[in-house]
Amino acid sequence: MPRISVTRNMKIINNPSESKWQKLAERTAIKQAKLMDLVNKVFYDISKKGDKAVLKYARQFDGFAADSFLVSNETVEAASQQVSEELKQAIDIAKNNIEKFHLSQKEETVKVETSPGVVCWRESRPIENVGIYVPGGTAPLFSTVLMLAIPAKIAGCKEIVLCTPPDNAGNIHPAILYTAQLVGVTNVFAIGGIQAIGAMTFGTKSVPKVEKIFGPGNQYVMTAKHAAQYYGTAIDMPAGPSEVLVIADETCRPAFVAADLLSQAEHGPDSEVILLSDNKQVIKEVNKELNIQLPNLPRKEIAEKALKNSRAILFKDIETCIRFSNVYAPEHLILAVENPVLRSREVISAGSVFLGNYSCESAGDYASGTNHTLPTSGYAKAYSGVSLDSFVKKITFQQLSEEGVSSIGPAVETMAEAEELFAHKNAMTLRLGEAAFKSL
Repeated sequence: MPRISVTRNMKIINNPSESKWQKLAERTAIKQAKLMDLVNKVFYDISKKGDKAVLKYARQFDGFAADSFLVSNETVEAASQQVSEELKQAIDIAKNNIEKFHLSQKEETVKVETSPGVVCWRESRPIENVGIYVPGGTAPLFSTVLMLAIPAKIAGCKEIVLCTPPDNAGNIHPAILYTAQLVGVTNVFAIGGIQAIGAMTFGTKSVPKVEKIFGPGNQYVMTAKHAAQYYGTAIDMPAGPSEVLVIADETCRPAFVAADLLSQAEHGPDSEVILLSDNKQVIKEVNKELNIQLPNLPRKEIAEKALKNSRAILFKDIETCIRFSNVYAPEHLILAVENPVLRSREVISAGSVFLGNYSCESAGDYASGTNHTLPTSGYAKAYSGVSLDSFVKKITFQQLSEEGVSSIGPAVETMAEAEELFAHKNAMTLRLGEAAFKSL
């Protein structure tokens, strides 16, 4: 068994054997059966009762006091007056960088002649109606509006529905409303949690049904997104409680590392915070910095709860640290090590990677240009973060001439007959006959 000691903030695990890695990579989670029971109940009610059920759960879970959850255009427009010029300028910088990065992801159509007379290509078409979920309970994540609505607009989505939980007074933070208007969101609804995902999944008199739902959230939201797929609504990815894994060697800045760990811990008590190092002193110094920085945070109680489930793991070298990280597959991976670009070639599974001491995760959360909606809970092994591709469908095209029919027709006939699909064969045989006749 690995030897464990406990400091005020982080458990320290020394050189765990590889057989223990999978267990160490498990996330803390509410029992899925209990979660699914709740989600299924809420979804059933919304599918049958629409707005009435949404309002019922909004009052039950969020303390919503109003009669309608549609945010009026007047309220959205008035929000601009409540946002400082300094914040507006910061949002503009982030907006421009996010637009640049996502515009670079546009693809040119390339036509390929696979055989003489057979031309194939692929084109993108926008998903017309999308829903974006913006967490806003304990922290108003207006940055998520930028991350989701900007690529949606670039892709050409016609309708962008935004749901976000209101505060205790039933209001939405003005920065969320200002940003929504800035980037062209169609409608804003003061709905959070499971009921928001349910409303966008089924559609109600007030909330349009969407074809795909985007956005991060807690375990309730993530479970609801999973359920949405069973009812025919696509989702971006499993994006649940935020997480960061930092790999640090003797070249790191312990104060920076501690700040990065706390930046994720303050998201919520179920956030995941992991430190890997090949140096005992580094772990000691980072823990010391955590104790210095934590008391100064306004959200220290939330961060402290997250840190109770955090882990600092000592490995024999950085290569082993990266190997464990690939098993863990973090949402955010920070390489605070010597030659981080070279080391990054060893990374196989991660949502987004931050290279070197100055590349703080906060940069990606807000303004570097990359998207901060990323796979969590180990799903980075198979999923990518949100990109322009997330908002489009890729449609393939093919066009055959008479020459094309002649070049691949006999192969199609042979394969169709071998599968005993003779109508398939006949569809080609008829064309081969006509092509042969025209060539006479």
